[in-house]
Amino acid sequence: MDPDTSESIVYVVDDDEAVRTGFSRLLSSAGFPVRTYASAVEFLGDSRPDQPGCIVLDVQMPELTGLDLQQELKEADLNLPIIFVTGHGDVPMSVQAMREGAVNFLSKPVDEEDLLEAIREGLTKSESNRARHAASLTARRRAEQLTPREKEVLEHVISGLLNKQIADELGISEKTVKVHRGRVMDKMNAESVAELVVLAQQAGIAPAK
Repeated sequence: MDPDTSESIVYVVDDDEAVRTGFSRLLSSAGFPVRTYASAVEFLGDSRPDQPGCIVLDVQMPELTGLDLQQELKEADLNLPIIFVTGHGDVPMSVQAMREGAVNFLSKPVDEEDLLEAIREGLTKSESNRARHAASLTARRRAEQLTPREKEVLEHVISGLLNKQIADELGISEKTVKVHRGRVMDKMNAESVAELVVLAQQAGIAPAK
């Protein structure tokens, strides 16, 4: 299923004005909202709406290269998928970009259909990233409601231990474990242990060792 392009933005970052103009016209005609930037620094200094999107990014630019910008975004935990386009790329450069999570690495002059297909892939990935981030945020907020003891019980439950085993591990009664376990299920809004395991993973909670 194609992403809803009306809710997505394609950011074009390239120091060549002719390239920016050409890409902007192509993407606008294909129904993608576009914002263009003459440098990575200009892009970083701009405010961006919290909505899905991807970046069409040149590699060789003054001040900050495309690869530099990719690293900056990664360190800032900004999950905008990147499609690199370059007239000066090489195999090691493309390998590095793809290893760091780029959607594609295209050579100039870019085939229009290849670029549009890469952008569709990038926007689909952006939607997936947003959904995963939202689920993780929800799970973390639920986990923050747990008391330290409830979190301990949670860690043991998702490690696969039975109530009696958890009681032995924590030095409390089995009845107390059942009470804590019920509260954990309620606060995490989980209806099964399998669902609880998924929510714990989304919240970054590891099983007890």
